[in-house]
Amino acid sequence: MPANTSPGTIRNPDGWWRGASIYQVYLRSFADGNGDGTGDLAGLRARLPYLSKLGVDAIWLNPWYPSPMADGGYDVADYRNIEPVFGTLAEAEKLIEEAHELGIRTIVDVVPNHGSDQMVWFQEALEAGPGSEARERFWFRPGNGDGPPNGWKSIFGGPAWTQVPDGEWYLHLFAPEQPDFNWNNPAVREEFLDVLRFWFDRGVDGIRIDSAAVLVKDLDSVEESYTDHDGVHEIYREWRRIADEYGNRVLIGEVWLPDQERFALYLRPDEMHTAFNFAFLASPWEPDALRDVIDMTLATHVPISAPATWVLSNHDVTRPATRFGRADTSFDHGDRKHGMPSDFELGTRRARAAALLAMALPGSVYVYQGEELGLWEVEDIPDELREDPIWARSGHTDPGRDGCRVPLPWSGGESPFGFSTGAPWLPQPAGWNTMTVETQLADPESMLSLYRAALGIRRERLGDGVMAWLPLGDGVLAFTRDSGLICVVNLGSQPVRLPPHESILLTSGPLDGDLLPTDTTAWLSS
Repeated sequence: MPANTSPGTIRNPDGWWRGASIYQVYLRSFADGNGDGTGDLAGLRARLPYLSKLGVDAIWLNPWYPSPMADGGYDVADYRNIEPVFGTLAEAEKLIEEAHELGIRTIVDVVPNHGSDQMVWFQEALEAGPGSEARERFWFRPGNGDGPPNGWKSIFGGPAWTQVPDGEWYLHLFAPEQPDFNWNNPAVREEFLDVLRFWFDRGVDGIRIDSAAVLVKDLDSVEESYTDHDGVHEIYREWRRIADEYGNRVLIGEVWLPDQERFALYLRPDEMHTAFNFAFLASPWEPDALRDVIDMTLATHVPISAPATWVLSNHDVTRPATRFGRADTSFDHGDRKHGMPSDFELGTRRARAAALLAMALPGSVYVYQGEELGLWEVEDIPDELREDPIWARSGHTDPGRDGCRVPLPWSGGESPFGFSTGAPWLPQPAGWNTMTVETQLADPESMLSLYRAALGIRRERLGDGVMAWLPLGDGVLAFTRDSGLICVVNLGSQPVRLPPHESILLTSGPLDGDLLPTDTTAWLSS
């Protein structure tokens, strides 16, 4: 591996995000440093060498701010500090510094659509009363008769309005504990520009923007009207100007939009640098569907010179090893398919193949913690331990997202598997005793060994660039990369012969002689 691409070296100092491998850290569940059962900064700092050896270029942390945890930290009470359960601001600054020393950049989550009902601003609004400047920072409105201002529904289920004691109602697209900000108010805009500066001043390399397309609302609309209004673009142009002031900082959008023309507007040269590719994440494990979404992604990104992103999972979606083992391998936020039977062996084989596919495509790739261990979705969490507000808001019909947020297994034969010295905040399956980091590091055929090998090759030969399809028949996705790497994915029912090549770099599973078995990916050198 060339010296300039080894772990511990910052790669691609200009436009580093274009071909980066980015690891998502759900801090509560990554590693616990003080034994209270909740992951924290001390645990993450101690495990930075693990991430360096894994071969990632950056880490993205879910919200680490002071929060009542009504929605896992996405109800932020203070955007300029650290949740005491996780540590201190000084520790966060130390983490950023130590990560940089290992060649790892840091991306933090900013939640601009809504805050916490416990934040100072909202408490001031409640006290100030109707018509006050404090209430203009949020969406307070009088009711319509005895009911809310309109019939909007919360994304988490139930009404999107909650009434306060003086009779007014406030809007919350998510949980009632998450009041929406009014982005028509200049004070809101200035507040978040200052938040960006605050974290950039502390060495943060990027901002991931939560729920990026829903900031601007039209409350006068008869129908729900809060997604993808043109007004959001001026907000992100302001944000981009701040990022550019600091140089080589990245803005990453969580933008769920089916319309690719509208999606592309967020990636214009004066707005965000990149956005998550949810179409790829949600695609079923089918050759035509995957090829279509890859073609669509590249057709969207290439004309505007924006890098594509490739994502298989995150803190909101079913883990790949479970999803790919089901009869229906697609993902839909409205139907997480909880309880649908899953063949874990089949799901794991496909998850391995999908990982090599995602990492071979041009652009940046995201790895959600535990994905590199092949962890499955934990669907048998006791009801009384579930924390996701979706569980309550759906009337206990949707178990929510806790199943992909269970703390990681690091070592040992029983829970807490080295995650903590105390009981984890969510219970870990006993069956994870064979899936710990310790166990997988000792197994050259493990999922972790596959990820380490793939990320190492990717660091040297892949990332941003171009690709060209190879015609290898129905059921097969095959393409070349500008570095000379050939990726072949067999999604058909029969083994297929590999194309001419000089050597085999890596396979997601064993070959059948010179044939590539079904649900297997090979990386070849041409």
